[in-house]
Amino acid sequence: MEPIKIVDNIYWVGAVDYDIRDFHGYLTPKGSSYNAYLIIDDKITLIDTVKHGFEEELLSRVAKIVDPTKIDQVVSNHAEMDHSGGLPEILKTIGIEKPVYASKLGVQALGAQFQNAGLNLQAVGEKLSVGQQDLHFVETRMIHWPDSMFSFLPGPGILFSQDGFGFHLASTQRFDDELDEHFWGPLAINYFANILTLYTAPISKILEKAVSSGLLGQTKIICPDHGLIWRKDPGRIVALYQEWVQQKPKNKAVIVFDTMWHSTEFMARELTDALASLGVEAKYQSLKNVHRSQAVTECYEAAAIVVGSPTINNQMYPSVADFLQYAKGLKFQNKIGASFGSYGWSGEAPKLIQAELATMGYALPSPEIRYRWVPLEKDLGPIRDLAKTLAEAIKKAVG
Repeated sequence: MEPIKIVDNIYWVGAVDYDIRDFHGYLTPKGSSYNAYLIIDDKITLIDTVKHGFEEELLSRVAKIVDPTKIDQVVSNHAEMDHSGGLPEILKTIGIEKPVYASKLGVQALGAQFQNAGLNLQAVGEKLSVGQQDLHFVETRMIHWPDSMFSFLPGPGILFSQDGFGFHLASTQRFDDELDEHFWGPLAINYFANILTLYTAPISKILEKAVSSGLLGQTKIICPDHGLIWRKDPGRIVALYQEWVQQKPKNKAVIVFDTMWHSTEFMARELTDALASLGVEAKYQSLKNVHRSQAVTECYEAAAIVVGSPTINNQMYPSVADFLQYAKGLKFQNKIGASFGSYGWSGEAPKLIQAELATMGYALPSPEIRYRWVPLEKDLGPIRDLAKTLAEAIKKAVG
């Protein structure tokens, strides 16, 4: 378990989780990492820890640099269990009396999570000495928990950004110059769409403050708690966040559906082709083959989300209801919606979908489209009309 040097006297000492495939209810096909960092100064400081079960991996890396008992203090930028779950066990090794610094809300969260662990929790002020230099703290509430904060080390210009600017990846590569953006870009927007969409308003304000205060201008390296360390071009991931928080729609529609006997699938295929023929980027997302979180990622920058379902037991298909419930919690902005589906004798699903999209605040330029039994080619006029209506609405939305 080798540590990775970032700059002189600062190391990555985290853990890599190659096996995890579900995180917060969304798919992590490439695993994840739990990044932690060690600062060697007069006061040896550990920045964040790891998920429970990975304590020995962290301690093994630390031991290659310094005796773990020599660690003087721990900084917890974020109290979520994938970064703090290993804290009690690690403190048993380095010394349970060692101070653990967190935001005021972080102290509350860690205290509640580890009530009987005897942790020495202390709320940070504006800065904390690590010896020859100080760590500076910036509250970043709702990136993506109320306790979240950034820690900044001015000398080397390193920003420890907890869950901000991260993504899930289990890899032997630690830095952005070791992997191409074509590889990490989809992982980054997948993370943003599924974890941070709900918090775009506070994130936007935090980014504005970080720019106006000069914090990001002084930042040379960004060290998040998941994924790659940004040393080649930290401004690139910041620029992407500045773009994504706007939730500006693009000329794109996502067709998300499930099907029972292929009739709804036939409608989805026709709608996808019709939209594409009208110059709209159309993404076909069958929930039989695509995880809800992957569909959500496709939806993030789309102007329109069109949801299809057969009717079963007077309801929408379970996988479709699951997708809608998941997407509803993310509170997408600036979306156009529509619904379609086939049925045998009752046909409630498209109406139920349409009602759900309305409660989610989506613009609905067309009534739902329903077909009884198996639609034939000659019956697909309403689907083509829906495509035209959506294409016009998308054109207006994207300007």
